[in-house]
Amino acid sequence: MLVWLKTKMHYLPVTLLTFLSILSQVLGGKVLVFPLDGSHWVNMKVLIEELHSRGHDVTVLRASNSWYIKEESPFYTSITVSNSGGIEKEMLDAFVRHILVIRREKMSIWTHLALTSEVGMVFEEMHCNQLAFMGKIFENKDLMDSLHTAKYDLVLTDPAFGGGVFLAHRLALPLVLNVRWTMHGEAHYEIAPSPLSYVPVPGVELTDKMTFVQRVQNLMGYLFLLYHKTRFVSSHYQSFCNKYFGSEINYKNLLRDADIWLMRNDFTFEFPRPTMPNIVYMGGFQCKPAKPLPDDLEEFVRSSGDHGVIVMSLGTLFSHLPQDITEEIAGAFARLPQKIIWRHTGPRPVNIGDNTLLLDWLPQNDLLGHPQTKVFITHGGTNGIQEAIYHGIPILGLPIVFDQPDNLSRMQAKGTAKIVDIATLDRNAFLEALKEVLHNSSYRENMQRLSRLHHDQPMKPLDRAVFWIEFVMRNRGAPHLRTQSFRMSWIEYYSIDVILTLLMIFVLFCFVIYSIIKYLCFKVVFKKKIKFE
Repeated sequence: MLVWLKTKMHYLPVTLLTFLSILSQVLGGKVLVFPLDGSHWVNMKVLIEELHSRGHDVTVLRASNSWYIKEESPFYTSITVSNSGGIEKEMLDAFVRHILVIRREKMSIWTHLALTSEVGMVFEEMHCNQLAFMGKIFENKDLMDSLHTAKYDLVLTDPAFGGGVFLAHRLALPLVLNVRWTMHGEAHYEIAPSPLSYVPVPGVELTDKMTFVQRVQNLMGYLFLLYHKTRFVSSHYQSFCNKYFGSEINYKNLLRDADIWLMRNDFTFEFPRPTMPNIVYMGGFQCKPAKPLPDDLEEFVRSSGDHGVIVMSLGTLFSHLPQDITEEIAGAFARLPQKIIWRHTGPRPVNIGDNTLLLDWLPQNDLLGHPQTKVFITHGGTNGIQEAIYHGIPILGLPIVFDQPDNLSRMQAKGTAKIVDIATLDRNAFLEALKEVLHNSSYRENMQRLSRLHHDQPMKPLDRAVFWIEFVMRNRGAPHLRTQSFRMSWIEYYSIDVILTLLMIFVLFCFVIYSIIKYLCFKVVFKKKIKFE
């Protein structure tokens, strides 16, 4: 026993040194964050706060005209770059109101194309502004020198706009993406096989079980996305790449060279599909157990009794609907026995019921986690849907634009949501849809089943995300997880050259065999003819 203890004590210093060595590579790591503003900042901020709590030094590179990314924070140090461009929030609000006007028309194919074109042009402007901002950073020699000398361990960015991808390449740093969308669209399409026979294209609102006609729709949707990418995105990013890195560098390869893709969904939301080793699913990572509500809000919720509470929030951009829609919704709410908590920033509806509480802001996660909450009315943003799944609350959806219709169509296909078309919304249709979600128990049962699946995993999504960020720090990247498929031409990828070569060999072999047989037959016939003569 004494010998065994001595042996173990002999190895203890080695084990301790190894452990401390690993810690030294992670604790105190330096992370440079190039974030995206708006609702995407909500996701990034969660990761930043968690990294800070684990001892990492986080620096956020922000524009001077950021909407929500504050210059001062206890969780990060900021570097602010002067920026007079970009899309101002007031301009985006006006654009959203314009989209609502289009969206309320009957959605024919022409209306849908007009809507997509409007969105494409606005995003094109946003991409150009982001690239101009990135160019200003690259041309600021003092700033770039300071970023080089800071010796960061990695760049963490949201690739819906590609500035952070270019920054990581310029600084020669490992790259981790906080992603669901890239500048091209849904992120899986960049690096993972996506067979159109059972992987629905975002925006077409299909499932993984498609009829022949639906597969045709899916293919047409994919071709339209390719056109959209070419028309509004690719040329601007490649021009930037040519200017700062040379024409031999393809910006798509820089994106696909990211070490880890932290994907903001999982397969409680996504349909089953092929994936890749460096895609890490962290759906619901921003969700937390509900905290107690403020006293006045708790009192209002408890006053609902057995009827319960309905929570309505349409996000930051859509918290102010046109007045006629607001009046229809308020009229429907007034006819319900439930209490309503509605995030609404516009004029107060004249027909608001006594059961409805209007708030400029509400603690959405805490309300969804309250046992009195019965239904969540949402526009279909990813954050809200993930919180509804986390807490097991069924959804009434009011999709408007961007990814919202597709998100909600997925939840409807899983039996957890009912969708109301805002183009045909009136108080009767809205009330009937709401009653169906309230009183048809299948919606709640299906959502609670998804919630159980989401929670039944060995590691919390946020812990998994931070583990992989730290993995990249420890190992200076994760090149062993990157696929080589995107470096191949489509001829190589689908083995067309191999198939053609084998086919040519087979044809040549058949031709040789045929020639030999023909020669032998001719020789036998010739000999017989000579003998006969």
